[in-house]
Amino acid sequence: MSDRITTSFGEYMKKIRVYQFIFVDAIGIFITYLLAFASLKYTEVPDFSFRMALVVLPFFIVFKIIVYFIFKFYKLILENVGIDEIIRIFLGVTLTNGIAMVFFLIFERIVFIPMIYYVFTTVIEAIILSFPRLLKRFLSIFFIKRIKIGGKRTLLVGAGAGGKLVLNEIRSNPQLMNIPIAFVDDDPDKIGRILSGFKIYGPILSIPKFIDDFDIEEVIITIADIDSLRFQEIIQIIAERPVKIKRIPKFKELKKDAPKSLLEVNVEDLLSRDVIELDDDSIHQFISGKRVLVTGAGGSIGSELVRQIVDYRPQEVLMVDIYENGVYDLQMELNYKFSQPGIQPVNRKVLIASVYNYERMESIFSSFKPQILFHAAAYKHVPLMEDSSVEAIRTNILGTYNICKLASQFKVEQMVLVSSDKAVRPTNVMGATKRFAEMIMQHFSQTSKTKYSAVRFGNVLGSNGSVVPLFKKQIERGGPLTVTDRNIIRYFITIPEAVGLILQSATCAKGGEIFILDMGEPVRIIDLAEKMIMLTGLRPYIDIDIQITGLRPGEKLFEELLLDGNKNNIKTPNKKIFIDTCEDHKAIEEELQMVFSSFEKLKNKEIKKLIKEIVPTYSPNGDS
Repeated sequence: MSDRITTSFGEYMKKIRVYQFIFVDAIGIFITYLLAFASLKYTEVPDFSFRMALVVLPFFIVFKIIVYFIFKFYKLILENVGIDEIIRIFLGVTLTNGIAMVFFLIFERIVFIPMIYYVFTTVIEAIILSFPRLLKRFLSIFFIKRIKIGGKRTLLVGAGAGGKLVLNEIRSNPQLMNIPIAFVDDDPDKIGRILSGFKIYGPILSIPKFIDDFDIEEVIITIADIDSLRFQEIIQIIAERPVKIKRIPKFKELKKDAPKSLLEVNVEDLLSRDVIELDDDSIHQFISGKRVLVTGAGGSIGSELVRQIVDYRPQEVLMVDIYENGVYDLQMELNYKFSQPGIQPVNRKVLIASVYNYERMESIFSSFKPQILFHAAAYKHVPLMEDSSVEAIRTNILGTYNICKLASQFKVEQMVLVSSDKAVRPTNVMGATKRFAEMIMQHFSQTSKTKYSAVRFGNVLGSNGSVVPLFKKQIERGGPLTVTDRNIIRYFITIPEAVGLILQSATCAKGGEIFILDMGEPVRIIDLAEKMIMLTGLRPYIDIDIQITGLRPGEKLFEELLLDGNKNNIKTPNKKIFIDTCEDHKAIEEELQMVFSSFEKLKNKEIKKLIKEIVPTYSPNGDS
């Protein structure tokens, strides 16, 4: 009821504004031609009838108002009136005067004003009609420079169309508490010139100096069509100073249902690399029309796998997870997605189950009969698994064994194991169990018609338990940020990138491969912590401290990425995906039975010793 009243009131106010401007325009037209009449009377122009002109004028005003209404003069957004709107006004005035000239030439007895006067009245009338429409714009410019108390002093990067749009939005949107100070651009033809009252400085490389000189608190990147590499370069330049950074959406992000607003620049933007090119046709051919099962579907990787898989039109997707909350959120997200008009739904189902419960999983395989299987269910938190190695074995080893065995038993066409770079010469239980899982996968690939493969990659930005969300929470609390060692480095990849490459690698699998992803350059965690603090506009070690806490059990200083340890990695059609040639194929049935029959009774240290017997490269806590 209240919404209806609010809407009705809004419509009423719109009509009032239209009537107000019609009245103002009528007065403007009246003043214009009254000036013309006065000039004609006092200059004693022959054949001019002041009385006749006054009689004709009201009809002339009504005619013009009707034409201006057709020209939509009364739908202009006053806060953004610019050159396009002024041209529209001039065209409308010129058209009405042109029609009037033709009319009075035909009906010569009706003398209004001499034809030459239409030139002057056109200019004067257009100026008078433009003035009230520009008034609010002038006031907004005046007030934005002087009245926005408490607003952030803002630098706009890019003095093009995007920069103009952002400036207009700042002027017209009172919720944006920004005070524009200047533009920055690389174009030498623009540097030193003025755009909408603000000077353009340059080059972009000098942004840190401009931030210091102008006491800038926020920087907005206003270049919409910028390529990824240049975008990252600009962010790196700005991030040399503790300022908040925002950007306008890139063209590919401007979807129909996406908000047309400024976006926060976050650490994912800072660390992301060039756009990864995927062969969508091969992935579509691989997934389309198939029944796909995803274990660990409520986790960071599992849920993104499901999001991307449904876009390739599978026959059905089965989401399996032991943790109900995560997979429930995913279910609700998909329900909303497929409820939108024009989006064809995909059959999907959620089941709560544990991969280490063989009977439960067997009944799921029996009823669902998957053709493609992505096994993402795993425990991955290194410190937690150091103290709970029994659970690491139960899920990461026993669970993987069950899934591999069932895949073979039910003739699944292809199974992909989601692994980790921590499986390379592991120093912790989590990494060792993931390496054992890879060995199980390779063991089954030798005896089964199912195509098995695994994919290794490093830390995933924004995943549950990763360092980025931890730092965000610590920043929100006011610090300190905790880093285990000044020299610790890690490789990072975004969740969508990782999942896209998992799907792509599956199309290349022939059986038994361990695919490794090119993770780019490593990142020092201390540098990451400092950049994240600065992206919030705060200063590391001054506003928010960073504390060194020491390496945790099982943690390495340097994760040994996959590519640099072996120069003989096999290339694939995708330049970001390689195949590890260091395969460890061996019969492990006896070892598996030994682990499964004893691990429940063993203590933490005994379990680590047991795993070391099976995974020769495992060195607990760095010990040999």
